[in-house]
Amino acid sequence: MILSYHPCIVAERNALCAGRLPDEADLQLLKAADAVVLPQGCSRQLYEMARSACPNVWPSYDARFSHPGKLGQIRLFRELGLAHPESELYPDMKAFQERTCNGKNLPFDFPLVLKLDWGGEGDCVFRIDDEAAFRAVAANLQIWEKSGQAGFLLQRYIPCRNRTLRVAVIQDQRILYWRRQIDPDKFHANLDKGGLIDPEVEGDIRNAAREAIDSLCQSAGINLAGIDLIFPEEQAQTTPLFLEINYFFGRKGLGGSEVYYRLLIGAVRSWLGSIGMSDAALCH
Repeated sequence: MILSYHPCIVAERNALCAGRLPDEADLQLLKAADAVVLPQGCSRQLYEMARSACPNVWPSYDARFSHPGKLGQIRLFRELGLAHPESELYPDMKAFQERTCNGKNLPFDFPLVLKLDWGGEGDCVFRIDDEAAFRAVAANLQIWEKSGQAGFLLQRYIPCRNRTLRVAVIQDQRILYWRRQIDPDKFHANLDKGGLIDPEVEGDIRNAAREAIDSLCQSAGINLAGIDLIFPEEQAQTTPLFLEINYFFGRKGLGGSEVYYRLLIGAVRSWLGSIGMSDAALCH
């Protein structure tokens, strides 16, 4: 029996867990299922219950929950030996103050990048150009920490022609496109911050990106995410650096929601075939 918790994917049995924690009824459903399809907004509680109750769960969020947040993703890149901008991780302001002499010995020269542990699609990511800008952000860090949102990282700034490469991973599919920022005074290339989509990805970059992404996905089991890479301006070789993994990602670069859901249902069908199950009972 195929069980779907995804509101847009109809299977033999269907359930929703939005706005609530999974309960005993969910556990019994999951135990009876041969395969489970979960939504992108799946909670940790539902995912862990599904993984413990059923041998076949899609998508795989093992890495998402074992390495949460931007700090966790850097740790994942380190563990897997994947190239990424040099980074220093701080679980809280106390650790930052102790390791930097209260901010006097920053690990990187200006400009540098500061990323909060939470947020996605460019939110909570700052390019810091000087000490005054850093002090302003540091003051907010203390406020955010008091509200329960702690953790940030500092990262060496890497010039990359104001563009990031988004690779949408949807099961076996890899959809690549540039996000370019044409305003030289702006840092973010995200679409909601003025970035533009450019689907023309150079052949050598496309090949290098696919190789890097396949390495991450095979090692971490990732099969649904938007992964961001950059290619440094000043390098002789075409070697990408991993920026972050977005388990919630925009759909404009894919052609919109309708295209995305076609890709998604195709991915679920492909996954079911890979585990030897028929998709006859699945519809969109």
